Amino acid sequence: MDLRQPPQDVSEEIREITDGPRRGFGAVRVGVGIGGSEWKTSIFPDSQRGSYVLPVKKAVRKAEGLEEGDVAKVTIELINL
Repeated sequence: MDLRQPPQDVSEEIREITDGPRRGFGAVRVGVGIGGSEWKTSIFPDSQRGSYVLPVKKAVRKAEGLEEGDVAKVTIELINL
């Protein structure tokens, strides 16, 4: 998944599943995996793109050898629905 351009169909599916009250700023709790790194965090709606933003901490980027502009395979699991 190119984190700069999240798939619109995935974002639409997340909106449908999580329709209703959400955390602050419309955040959705998720479990995330990139390479060998797994963690829990939140994704946030981006109204300009019509999708969600996944912040990836520096420690994860370093552990997975990711730099700006890289493409990464990301797994996202919605939690606490």
